[in-house]
Amino acid sequence: MAKNESRRRAIADAGLAVLAREGSRGLTHRAVDVAAGVPTGTTSNYFRSRDALVEGLVERIGERLAPSEEDLARRAAGAPGPDLFADYIRDIVRRLSADRDVTIALFELRLESSRRPEVAAVLGAWQRAGLDGDVAFNADAGLPGGRREIALFHYAIDGLLLDRLTTSIDPETSTDDIIDDLVAGLLR
Repeated sequence: MAKNESRRRAIADAGLAVLAREGSRGLTHRAVDVAAGVPTGTTSNYFRSRDALVEGLVERIGERLAPSEEDLARRAAGAPGPDLFADYIRDIVRRLSADRDVTIALFELRLESSRRPEVAAVLGAWQRAGLDGDVAFNADAGLPGGRREIALFHYAIDGLLLDRLTTSIDPETSTDDIIDDLVAGLLR
């Protein structure tokens, strides 16, 4: 594998843009080379196979969607309760909404995982690690809800984002209002 990490990240970012724009079938090494503006063959130097490319994209999605250390510290210092939990959920939705290409690419990979066990293995491991991390953060911060409630929020957030990034069933209702209703309904 090539060692230039900044170039590797730039190529992965280009891959995410290709995936978001063209869908799973459009994700090729050559298409990523073009999108990244690098010589033909560069992507395959960093990601030898399509499976390696997908694994690199999943890793990059995690990097781009991770909360900042400042956000985590601010929430860790907050008073535990439904308001802090709603703030945490709002931040997750904000990050996923703000980086639209990354979230659409993630949805594309999720769809592809239903047809390709190799993608399901990589993506599933990443998703389960994310859920474990959210459960641990929730417990460490003294927030309400356990593993079941956190999983329910994941399901709800996925649906909310799919709605907000595609054709919305209720575009007039604010995302914050929806999150408040979700928190109130799931953390009785």
